[in-house]
Amino acid sequence: MHKFRRPREGDKLTPYQGNKRVFGFFKCKCGKTWQSGNSWANTYQECKSCTKQVYPYEQRPLEVPNLDDKVDKNKPHLQELCGKCQALGRLCRDY
Repeated sequence: MHKFRRPREGDKLTPYQGNKRVFGFFKCKCGKTWQSGNSWANTYQECKSCTKQVYPYEQRPLEVPNLDDKVDKNKPHLQELCGKCQALGRLCRDY
């Protein structure tokens, strides 16, 4: 049986381990999926449906467009659901 623990500083929780913003793919245990151009290394986003913290299962550089990526540059970034925004206390895009 697995014991669950809170992530510790230094844990590698995401595929990408750099310090730049990347494009991330998320899937919550509740079934909700989403993509975000505001994904960061070892940083969660909260699920809109159940508010659980979800880490991306795949991350790609922002510079490389892909047909699977659904980008809407006019869509607002939901800071209240973003772990990076919460940690910074401001919009992560400006980091």
